[in-house]
This record gives sequence, structure tokens and C-alpha cells, in this order.
Amino acid sequence: MTKPYQRPAADEPAWWFILSAGDILVREPDKLPPHGQLNSLAMPDLSAYQLVFLGELRERNCYLVVADYGDNNFGALGEFVNLREILALGDDELFAVAARAKQITEFLSTHQFCGRCGTRMQAVDWELAMHCHRCEHRCYPRISPCIIVAIRRQNTILLARGKRHPEGLYSVLAGFAEAGEPLEQTLAREVYEEAGIRIKNARYIGSQAWPFPHSLMLGFVAEWDSGDLRLDPFELEDGDWFAIDQLPRVPFQGTIARRLIETVIAEIEQEQNAS
Repeated sequence: MTKPYQRPAADEPAWWFILSAGDILVREPDKLPPHGQLNSLAMPDLSAYQLVFLGELRERNCYLVVADYGDNNFGALGEFVNLREILALGDDELFAVAARAKQITEFLSTHQFCGRCGTRMQAVDWELAMHCHRCEHRCYPRISPCIIVAIRRQNTILLARGKRHPEGLYSVLAGFAEAGEPLEQTLAREVYEEAGIRIKNARYIGSQAWPFPHSLMLGFVAEWDSGDLRLDPFELEDGDWFAIDQLPRVPFQGTIARRLIETVIAEIEQEQNAS
């Protein structure tokens, strides 16, 4: 197994994921992270940078380059943009590696000092971890499980506007699992807290790493069971049951939220066509 901090050969064809302050460097005109042989790009000297092996993408190794905020050494290669621009490309495999790169960057920046005794921590060279040699405390990248659920009521779907959503955007409900809480309980609790309703027949659909900063979105669809809609004013600005042919603006392709919405739409349309 390749060590996480093993440095690549100078002529190795590779994908380079260069991150600074949570943003990722992209190149014009194809809007993809820099890749190719190191000596064929105008790359700065990487000996002073922390490099992390991320895995493989399309038979090439992937490496994270952790740059400081305001680092101008990569200016000739492109510009730093929000990771959501990678998601908008619709390339799930590429986004998965970029998401891993961002989450590792977050981990490294927030675990420079030991949370137990305050001593500066050191990177472990054979696994992705930070270790304190004073008290032997070891930390691994944090992953925060979060449920996200599309709820159906007859031929409508529940969509709501969060306070941090872009203007006009409606999405499905989501929330973090609490310590010691099974996901089934998280589903019931979050839906009741945010919308005041009970659900039934919850089904797991899929997951997506969501590195903002370190969530793992676990996607479900469910059916309304009982209760009148009562939105949490601290979390949501607006929400309602929408007919599938009268949907507001929803999250774009590539997001787990959009996948869940399309799952419900497909099921409703299938039933309507069969009747």
C-alpha cells in the first residue's frame, strides 16, 4: 500500500489536487484539476509542501498538495475555486477524489495540536493520522454522518428552503446524527423537529461524501405518515408539498439531494403511467 506521505516520482503521470483555504485549483479551459507529468507543467517546487496520496482515478495516482492561504506559486496554473464547481461538472468519480482531498486538508489544518494535552502533533507516515508523542493520543479524519430524506405524500414531495440556501433554492430535509443514535432514530427525529410530521416506509437509496467540511450524506426516501406541516423557524424559511410538475428550483445534478428528488419523481410517474 502506498504510504499517505510518500512523494511521487518527478515524471509520474498523476492527478494533482491543489487546495488552499478549502478551495481547489482548476485549470482553463476544461475546468479540471491539474494533472499530467510533473515536469510538463509549470509546477513550483513541491519539496516544501505537504503531499498526501489520495488513491487512484482512471489508472493514475492522485495526490493532494496542501498550499497556504494566499499562496501565489500556483498562479500560472489556474485559479482557486469552491469545490462545488467540481460537483457541477457531473463527474462523480472526480468529485469523490476532490471531496476526499478537501476533507483531508480540513483534518490536517484542525489537528496540528493535540486536543488532549496541547502538544504539536506529527503526521503518521504509514497511515492517515496525526499522533501526539507526548500523551500518545492519535486522531484520524473526522466523518460526520448526516441523513438526507425525500418525503412523499401521495403525488407530492416535501421541499423546504434552509436559511443558508441560495435564493430561490428548495431541497429535501437533512440533519446530523447525534452521538449514539441509530440512523432510523435520526430520520424520525430530524423530520419531526424540522417539519412536525411522522414518516413511514423509509428506504436507503445511497450516500455521498459532502466535504463541507466533513459530512457523509446518507440518503433515504420515505412516505408521510401523519401530522400537519409545521416548519422549524430556526432552520427553515419556507416549505411545502409540491406536485412533481410544479417544482421550484432544486439542487443541481450530481448532488444526493437531486438524486433523491428524482427517485421520488420516477416512482410517482411510474405509478401514474401504470394506472
